[in-house]
Amino acid sequence: MGLLQDRLKNYREPQKFMKMGIYPYFRAIEGKVGTEVTMEGHDILMFGSNAYTGLINDPRVIDAAAKALYKYGSGCAGSRFLNGTLDLHIELEKELSAFVGKEESLCFSTGFNVNSGVVASITGREDYIICDERDHASIVDGRRLSFSRQLKYKHNDMEDLEKQLQKCNPDAIKLIVVDGVFSMEGDLAPLPEIVRLKHKYNASIMVDEAHGIGVFGRNGRGVCDHFGLTDEVDLIMGTFSKSLASIGGFIASDKDTINWLRHNTRTYIFSASNTPAATAAALEAVRILEKEPERIEKLWEVTRYALKRFREAGFEIGDTESPIIPLYVRDAVKTFQATKMAFDKGVFINPVVPPACAPQDTLLRFALMATHTKEQVDKGVDTLIEVFKELDLLK
Repeated sequence: MGLLQDRLKNYREPQKFMKMGIYPYFRAIEGKVGTEVTMEGHDILMFGSNAYTGLINDPRVIDAAAKALYKYGSGCAGSRFLNGTLDLHIELEKELSAFVGKEESLCFSTGFNVNSGVVASITGREDYIICDERDHASIVDGRRLSFSRQLKYKHNDMEDLEKQLQKCNPDAIKLIVVDGVFSMEGDLAPLPEIVRLKHKYNASIMVDEAHGIGVFGRNGRGVCDHFGLTDEVDLIMGTFSKSLASIGGFIASDKDTINWLRHNTRTYIFSASNTPAATAAALEAVRILEKEPERIEKLWEVTRYALKRFREAGFEIGDTESPIIPLYVRDAVKTFQATKMAFDKGVFINPVVPPACAPQDTLLRFALMATHTKEQVDKGVDTLIEVFKELDLLK
């Protein structure tokens, strides 16, 4: 055993919760993922998925993926830069650009690779990257990899954002990077105010639409479209692993920005391209969203119902404005206990503890899909009322 192993063998935080019987991670699903799943031989109601549109089991998406698999094979065995570009990738990029309202886009193998690569590369040593303190980990990692000067502002605090902008050299590039929908708390970035500050301080804006596409805007075009500010946002990022029922991600912008990113973003140049099946699935999902606006309305109908029920029951749910509903626990052990108790009663929800949140902000993340029924929501809410009362978290 070397020094590395000597250090790592002392990491026993997971084992502590395993010993308590409340370790909540890596639970295996034994079939298709939908509003109900099979786990440990039991039917479980799924309120932990990010598949907001419910397209993950749509026969049209599955059929498109299967056809691509047989036409192109299982992979591309190379990066987009060299031998890994398919006509399918180019077709998807064109349709994504039109969908989100930008000139061009680039597809990456994961959403994480989009943020970590774009944020790391797009600004220079004398420039500034300014982030909300609750931005996604992929943005945080991209910021850490960048040579630019780095500033953070308090969550959704526009006064603090302005203070950070005032610290910057007026002649330097200032890139504000923000989640459109914050993935743990479910609240939205105040994009109109961010745009106002952009103009006041000659800044640029990049919005992560991972949890906005398929949820907000016309036909699910995202938060930028929801606010009518697509033209004011310089870069729009999205992922395929949520509403688009696949895996991968994209960045959309003007043609000159995309030209630069195409030839300078390391996570794009040095990663294998997205698989044919995943690419075709995402493309079909975009086309379905274009044709079926009623799917988004169904998501919002069940979301409004769930929000009403949780509020009436007395849960602390913060400022959520989305199908992501945080149920605050504010205690890590009780968060894990509640997760286990809900699972034992047939309901899957996700625990959120540090580093995904501050220690005092631990919560259960209850997420909805367009395919959930009100009856399923009732079962989920009623189960969580029981669990929270048993743990003295609810009166």
